[in-house]
Amino acid sequence: MVKYRLVTHGESDEFLRSIQGQISSISKLECENCDMYDLTGFQRDLLYVVAGLDDPHGLAIKDELEDYYEKEIHHGRLYPNLDTLVEKGLIEKSQRDRRTNEYSTTRRGTREIEARTGWEARYIDHDG
Repeated sequence: MVKYRLVTHGESDEFLRSIQGQISSISKLECENCDMYDLTGFQRDLLYVVAGLDDPHGLAIKDELEDYYEKEIHHGRLYPNLDTLVEKGLIEKSQRDRRTNEYSTTRRGTREIEARTGWEARYIDHDG
C-alpha cells in the first residue's frame, strides 16, 4: 500500500490526521484493482471463466474460452497464463488426479473481480 506523509506548517494535528486518512482511503481504492489492470485481456477472461465454471479444470477452461474466442486456444497460451494468475494470488491450482489440475478463485481474486465489475459499471450502462 502506498503511504503518504503530509507535511505542512501551522495546521492542527486533527486536521492532518483527517487528511491523511482520506489520502489513505483513496490510495486503497486505487490500488484495489492493481492486479486487474496489470492483467492482459486474456488473463482477465481466464479469471472470469475460472470464477464462473462449476468445475474449472484445464480442458473445461480451454473449451469455454474457445467458444468465446471462436478459435483454438493452445496449451502453450493457456497454462502459462493460468500459472501467472496463480503467482498473482488470484486463483489456486490443485491436483484432481495425476493428469488433471483444478483451479479455483481465491478470496483476493473474487475481490478483484468485484472491484473490476464495480468500476466497469460506472462507465457501462447495462440497461440501455
